[in-house]
Amino acid sequence: MIHSIIKDKPTRLFLILGGFFVANALIAEVVGVKLFSLEQTLGMAPANLTLFGESGLGFTLSAGTLTWPIVFIMTDIINEYYGFRGVRFLSILTAAIIGFSFLVFYGAIHLAPDNYWMGSQKENGVPNMQAGYAQVLGQGMSIIFASLTAFLVGQMADASVFKKIKIITGEKGIWMRATLSTLISQLIDTFCVAYIYLYFSLGFSFPRVTAIGLTGYIYKFVVAILCTPLIYIIHNLIEQYLGKTKAAEMKRSALEKS
Repeated sequence: MIHSIIKDKPTRLFLILGGFFVANALIAEVVGVKLFSLEQTLGMAPANLTLFGESGLGFTLSAGTLTWPIVFIMTDIINEYYGFRGVRFLSILTAAIIGFSFLVFYGAIHLAPDNYWMGSQKENGVPNMQAGYAQVLGQGMSIIFASLTAFLVGQMADASVFKKIKIITGEKGIWMRATLSTLISQLIDTFCVAYIYLYFSLGFSFPRVTAIGLTGYIYKFVVAILCTPLIYIIHNLIEQYLGKTKAAEMKRSALEKS
């Protein structure tokens, strides 16, 4: 049974794409607790933007932005060959796995720490390993709820927009449906997290949350455009792997049965 499953190219491709999809989403959630300055990372002067009356704004981003573009690329590729149902299945599965992961993190944090381990990294600038461990893995329930909500809503929006554009354009305009669907879903994802977490949970002012969300979206907008050639590269590799006849059959089925 397992041999026939692995030998089937469409099934194996779904497992590969799904694996990258789930892994990158989970990695983004874990590393996303860190905020970084895009300007300083690139060796540039602070942007010092003023938006909605909020001054001194820069491109302060979550480290999760490193892998989220891969998630959205995988979303479009999966949608192309497996349709909306394929994206929905993986999105729900991923959200469940992320939720389970945070339950495991919570349990791990509350295990009684070994005394030697707690002070083992003082020379490396970590005086209390338990506190550091809890800070990195113990994200608050509000940010987890905001992130998972934004993820599911954004994914469904991405898949829906992608399908509607494909119905209009047919096989042409891969860049259009991939880029536009990603830009719309990223817009929803960015502001969903910002308002749920920063506005409702932390009490930031509405103008400041909007300004922070906008600077984050500008970055994601640029990355989405830059990733467009990658969509074509992956698409061509899949076409070669499946064969043009099988690939065409899968894309037609994905559109008709979604």
